[in-house]
Amino acid sequence: MPSWKGKSKGGLFGYKIFVFILKVHGLPLAYFLLRIVASYYVFFSLKTFRSSWHFYKKKMHFNFLKSLASIYESYYNLGVSMIDKFASMAGIKTNFTFDFEGEHYLHEMADAGRGGVLISGHLGNWDIAGNMLKRIRSKINIVLFEGEAEQIKQYMDKFTGAPPYHIISVKQDMSHIFQISAALQRNEFICIHGDRFTEGTKTFEANFLGEKALFPAGVFQIAHKLKTPYTFVYSLKEGKKHYHFSSTKPKISSVGPEEILKEYIATLEQKVHQYPTQWFNFYNFWEEGKGSH
Repeated sequence: MPSWKGKSKGGLFGYKIFVFILKVHGLPLAYFLLRIVASYYVFFSLKTFRSSWHFYKKKMHFNFLKSLASIYESYYNLGVSMIDKFASMAGIKTNFTFDFEGEHYLHEMADAGRGGVLISGHLGNWDIAGNMLKRIRSKINIVLFEGEAEQIKQYMDKFTGAPPYHIISVKQDMSHIFQISAALQRNEFICIHGDRFTEGTKTFEANFLGEKALFPAGVFQIAHKLKTPYTFVYSLKEGKKHYHFSSTKPKISSVGPEEILKEYIATLEQKVHQYPTQWFNFYNFWEEGKGSH
């Protein structure tokens, strides 16, 4: 079964190097060094390379050279998203600019006092989006897999300070479901990804980019069963210093969870086609390639 293993790559030493460069030299040198790191992953990360190749060649229908270039750019963009997150949260000068498409929907949800579910994906820079949500007059809870090693997380927390949102960690005992339900009952926002699951969790099968893929059922069951407003939100980088935040018009479920999933996939496919090198699921997302890594 193609699923994420719940772990992110990277060691503490590498994080410390980038933190030092950011603090002393700023973003330009960090980006330059990242070009070298991205090149390393192209040649020496075979499993993720194969999965990415399948995505760009088979799903995006890119030619050989464009597929290869896109794999490199996707590694680089993932690193950029992490650097931008660290720099933004630590107060390092970035000169980032933002525009907000559909932000008024979130303000209206907050003003209505009902909270809601903000569904996104591993596309663009979710941490930058989390900082943008400070503009919304509601408490924000972000549901995350604790994929980083604890020592890395502790080190980065010292560097960036406490995030401007509350984190609900996904647990094996499913206790995070009760935290999510309680937060929604308090009319708070829940931010959650809809494009990744770990083995053993319930999934829905649906068409994504022309082929059957598996998605986490719980995300869409929450929006359906609790009858809370839901919307699809994304934060994508455009150019070197600009981010585009978008939110769809919120709905309250009048259909089943699998119909909500179809709505989500429609938005995700659109964004993936617009920003193919900012979709960061570096594993075999489709069933056809089970034996490819």
